[in-house]
Amino acid sequence: MSKVTEITQALARPEVEAHGCTLWDVEYVKEAGSWYLRLYIDKEGGVSINDCEAISRVVSDKLDEADPIEGSYTFEVSSAGADRALKKPEHFSAFLGSEVDVKLYRAMAGKKELIGVLAGYENGDVTLAVGGESLTLEKKDVAQVRLHVTI
Repeated sequence: MSKVTEITQALARPEVEAHGCTLWDVEYVKEAGSWYLRLYIDKEGGVSINDCEAISRVVSDKLDEADPIEGSYTFEVSSAGADRALKKPEHFSAFLGSEVDVKLYRAMAGKKELIGVLAGYENGDVTLAVGGESLTLEKKDVAQVRLHVTI
């Protein structure tokens, strides 16, 4: 699967950047029995539906030409979102000092979800400032990190 996402990134990045956006992430996942190839894009000032549509058209054509995926799949292009998942080292470094939601694989002190300020990231370990204290979570314990959105 990583080969599909790597090929897609290589094909999509120049097109995404030509439209004034950045490529946040690519995922290839199976949901409810169907495969989905998703591009998540970002742009200063926000991503519009027109950005998604234009990028979808051109990248879809590139994917048809390269044909990196056997079988059928649904291709989607969307904004990374306000509550975007942080997955790559550059994501974490860009949002140091931001409030994040962390989901854990196993409960710690009775909690599987934490909210804190992202204070550090090293080799997959995430350091949070929670209630005035520093807490470092090992990579193996962290299921997901997303930007926290206050409603």
